[in-house]
Amino acid sequence: QVQLVESGGDLVQAGGSLRLSCAASGSIFRINAMGWYRQAPGKQRELVAHITTGGSTNYADSVKGRFTISRDNAKNTVYLQMNSLKPEDTAVYYCLASRLGHDYWGQGTQVTVSS
Repeated sequence: QVQLVESGGDLVQAGGSLRLSCAASGSIFRINAMGWYRQAPGKQRELVAHITTGGSTNYADSVKGRFTISRDNAKNTVYLQMNSLKPEDTAVYYCLASRLGHDYWGQGTQVTVSS
């Protein structure tokens, strides 16, 4: 089992920045990919950003150039730096870890961007 704990969600004005953190614990060996997803009210959960153990990344088109995902393997933590936030970025942000064919999710952290 892998446990994920997210932090960093907050209320911020449009144009502001936030950094989300996700700390992994438990059976952390052989976690390969980690990522961030988000879910806005009434919408499906969607991929925001994804990073492999080797550091390869991919992003949703809507956040490219504004968000940066990074990973500290020594701390078993993945980060999401979010800049130039927009009201449409408002959502619950969830951390994901993939290990040996299983996906593990955090409890989510709320990000609210006011206009």
